Amino acid sequence: MAGAPHGGAEAFFERLTLALHLSGETVMPVIRHDSARAERLAERGLAPVTLGFGGMFDLITGRRLRVVLEGFRPAVVVAWMNRAARFTPRGDYTLIGRLGGYYSLKYYRRCDHLVGNTRDLVRWIAAQGWPERRVHYLPNFASDLAGAAPAGLPAPPGARRLLAIGRLHANKGFDVAIRALAELPGAHLSIAGEGPERAALETLARECGVAERVAFLGWREDVGALLAACEVFVCSSRHEPLGNIVLEAWSAARPVVAAAAQGPTELIAEGETGLLVPLEDPPAMARAIRALLDAPDRAAQLAEAGRAAFERDFAEAPVLARWRAFLRAVARPAARAA
Repeated sequence: MAGAPHGGAEAFFERLTLALHLSGETVMPVIRHDSARAERLAERGLAPVTLGFGGMFDLITGRRLRVVLEGFRPAVVVAWMNRAARFTPRGDYTLIGRLGGYYSLKYYRRCDHLVGNTRDLVRWIAAQGWPERRVHYLPNFASDLAGAAPAGLPAPPGARRLLAIGRLHANKGFDVAIRALAELPGAHLSIAGEGPERAALETLARECGVAERVAFLGWREDVGALLAACEVFVCSSRHEPLGNIVLEAWSAARPVVAAAAQGPTELIAEGETGLLVPLEDPPAMARAIRALLDAPDRAAQLAEAGRAAFERDFAEAPVLARWRAFLRAVARPAARAA
């Protein structure tokens, strides 16, 4: 996995790798140089291999990766997204490409099978000409964040507490959430995350007259505590292939209002496990948030149904069982027997 230090796909790589290891599978994580990630994996008993995974002029990583894999002799190799797939060679193993978005399939031409983490993504991959029998749906599992003690959100006493989490990038649509906040007097929005859009978002908050009602928390590790402290979780993404944070909000039994991007639309049963609003529509988002703030019983029902959906489909146990069964099914017979 050659991803960034932070991100939903990268965090799930760590969760899945550790879960497979703790379930008894023999796992060797190969990651881009990241001392914090390597330390987290090592603390749980893994021995991660770190490589450069650089740009187009990186002529070293591919050779080193081949040597590492030949020494480990895996039955299955999972290439986690584009860059890892580009560097991973063919070998005496089944090569799986795992996609978390609508990426160019040119990176995955050496793969034997592809995995998508949503059903819509699987349909899209097949529509690009990939054989249907070699593309598979395997969802993410989220950490179970139920029961965390609430964090101290920087909302003033009496303010209604809203929360949004994610990288401060245009795709995440935090500008929509800030514009919606302007129509919600008495509400306060905490945004946990960091990224290139921070200055623009701070400027927008001032322009909308809500700078005193928006707090930028930076990157936080206490996601469960933040969720426990909010009344409504807001997912404003204009582009969101899955929405790991929706799963985390469900696990913490928080009611969710989400923009109808691809992932949230697939996850959320409208009016049952959350509320969906049109993309790029701050007034609609404000109305949906206000509907839950004004009706705590309804908000509690949505939260309870979201928690049930998490336990059924997106908790560690059911998803890990699916991954283990899949990996065993696709492993080459000779390698699996060895």
